[in-house]
Amino acid sequence: MRKSCVWLIIPLIVLVLGQLSTDVLAKPSSDSVVVATFNVPVDPGSSEFVKRVVQYAIDQNASAIVITMNTPGGLLGDMISIVSSIGLANQSGIPVYTLVVPNGLAASAGSYIAMASNKILMGPGSAIGPSTPIVVGGSTLQQNHTQSAMLNLMTSLAERWGRNQTMAYEMVQGDQAFSANVAIRYHLVDGSADSLDAAIAILGLSGKPQVILNEDVYEQFVSALSNPILDGILMLLGVVAIVADIYHPTIILSVTGVLAVVAGLVGAEVVNASLLGFLVIAVAAFLIILELKLGHGFAMMAGVALGVFGILLLTQGLSYSPSPLTASTELELFLVVAVGIVAGLYFRWVIGPIRHRSKLTGPEAIVGQTGVAITDLEPFGEVRVGGIIWRAESISGRIAKGESVKVRSMKTLVTIVERSGNQP
Repeated sequence: MRKSCVWLIIPLIVLVLGQLSTDVLAKPSSDSVVVATFNVPVDPGSSEFVKRVVQYAIDQNASAIVITMNTPGGLLGDMISIVSSIGLANQSGIPVYTLVVPNGLAASAGSYIAMASNKILMGPGSAIGPSTPIVVGGSTLQQNHTQSAMLNLMTSLAERWGRNQTMAYEMVQGDQAFSANVAIRYHLVDGSADSLDAAIAILGLSGKPQVILNEDVYEQFVSALSNPILDGILMLLGVVAIVADIYHPTIILSVTGVLAVVAGLVGAEVVNASLLGFLVIAVAAFLIILELKLGHGFAMMAGVALGVFGILLLTQGLSYSPSPLTASTELELFLVVAVGIVAGLYFRWVIGPIRHRSKLTGPEAIVGQTGVAITDLEPFGEVRVGGIIWRAESISGRIAKGESVKVRSMKTLVTIVERSGNQP
């Protein structure tokens, strides 16, 4: 019990320390420049992070917010939330600037966030775009509606800050990306900077104290669970771990499996994953659990294969930029299928024989065997079967001591016997 309490307390301590570490970096200072390190995907965790950054800047009456960006993009819903947070900062009189770090990306959903800022600076080797949204599994109509909405958003943001609307249009409609040199030359962005210090100087913020903020532990946790593919994998492998642990003298796999299932469910709920995906994974979990009864391994394999299909369905209807279905995703799902095959073979070749041996060595193993009465059975007495003395009940009337008997069944460790036709 004490160990369980310790394991429950440790995550809370980690969260508190993570928050404290952020607070140590964030020393209150009026007129400071708040630097937000945005080297993460666009998801619920990073959305909460930017919201916290903006609120901190407002509370401290900061001079400006500088986002140092290197992101591949992510969920459109959270991008819109971040754009709204930038708008809140502007309404409070705090300008927001974006520095796409050298060799960094303001890709996909990140390009909209950059375009929402008062000024965009790009480092050498960096790129902005492409920005075409993807509605995973959506109809042509859904895709067109989403793309049209994002096109209007991107061009409106470019117009607001006096940037090249034609290039902004091409990032969305033509799925185009532009290097720093091209973006600067055609005024899609506002200038270049090869470092944060250079950007601070260009923006006229030199000499002001800087406060650097990063995602805290909670925000990182939310970000990690904001991937529906990962959520589905956690749920599926969690069920496999629980079922596999039934035949082992440890609960480590069971505890790990339960935590994985819970984490997957929470993460899928955070991103509002497809209900159809949940249902298919639930059916897959039923097949995996059914393996406990069948024991031939095929239900386990079929359940994992069906679960992988359910994982793909979790992403249906979600709006991304870029698509979450990549080559690495295909590799992850292939490995999950491989785990399912290995688990199925494990049940077939290891667990199955163990279950069979347990039946052979248990009390039921003597059913059908013959033995000898070592006392009179009237109808109760004792018999010797397989070298072991058993309490017995006769269903053939009185059986005398020394007569042969045959075991018909077991009843609460009492052998139900009848007179054997092979009497000495």
